[in-house]
Amino acid sequence: MATYRQAESGWWQAIVRRKGHPSQSKTFEFKTDAEKWARDVEGKIDKGSFVSSSIAEKTTIAELIERFKNEFAIHHYRKREDNKEAWRFQCQHLTGFFGGYSIVAVTPQAVAKYRDARMKVVSGTTVRKEIHMLSKILTVASQEFEISLPNGNPVNLIRKPKENKGRDRRLTVEEFSKLLEQCHRSRNQWLVFAVELGVETAMRQAELLQLEWSEISFEDKLARLPDPEKIKNSKTRKIPLTSKAIQVLKNMPRHISGKVIPLQRMTLYHAFIAAVKRAGIENYDWHDLRHEALSRLGKRGDLSVNELAAMSGHKTLQMLMKYIHIHETELAEKLG
Repeated sequence: MATYRQAESGWWQAIVRRKGHPSQSKTFEFKTDAEKWARDVEGKIDKGSFVSSSIAEKTTIAELIERFKNEFAIHHYRKREDNKEAWRFQCQHLTGFFGGYSIVAVTPQAVAKYRDARMKVVSGTTVRKEIHMLSKILTVASQEFEISLPNGNPVNLIRKPKENKGRDRRLTVEEFSKLLEQCHRSRNQWLVFAVELGVETAMRQAELLQLEWSEISFEDKLARLPDPEKIKNSKTRKIPLTSKAIQVLKNMPRHISGKVIPLQRMTLYHAFIAAVKRAGIENYDWHDLRHEALSRLGKRGDLSVNELAAMSGHKTLQMLMKYIHIHETELAEKLG
């Protein structure tokens, strides 16, 4: 039997105690509401379906995200030197919208409202990733922090935005020649080497910037990435070097830091974008070099899909195929 206490403020507290269960309590403005809540709790306990929502009611999303950052994310997400990991920005946007909400107040309707508002300013792919992060945070709350979600994960009950069409931008031979010419003319002496290595190795930008001379073996024709925390798939890997890549490496100066490309990410980014603009090339970014590299490797015809995946570092063949784009004119010529 539940008990009820009236505070000096006039509000009523309902207390439910059952053997084998922690006591549950909640305060209401009217006694009838307190009695209704107590009956509901007792009924669910009798049926074995009761899930306490007290912690979820007292914890805001802002508090949960802060705990997620400090107790979970730092151990499960790669750290960048500039602290500008994508998950941090996703958490920032989620906090801005849901920060004052308690966990139980994040309903499917609230998540849908967030989705629709964000779709007005960013791409569907970006919104999908942010919503997925919210789902991840709530799952961690339930599985790692022992915070019950009485109504389940609300993200599972809403429509997700469609992903944007993958990029398939490849440069023509003339465009690539112009790009290399402008890279050679850049005031940043490392830019042309970074671009040439990017195309020859299909390395991600972060991988290229972490590469050290001590991890390159000209004898084995391999470049090693030994630190899994700095690799997207969190797995050490060895990258085969083409003859052209070896030639580029042997022609490069050595920096005292031991890094092959001793640049910060944004320094390389700005130098590259400036060269692209000077070359008169539109709609092209650094990551497109990886598309170019894998498409060239795919065009060779003597490498299996598994060998291409080993070169690219992709976990799934589905992801690899998103990066391989063959010019239609090249395919037409091959078909005769």
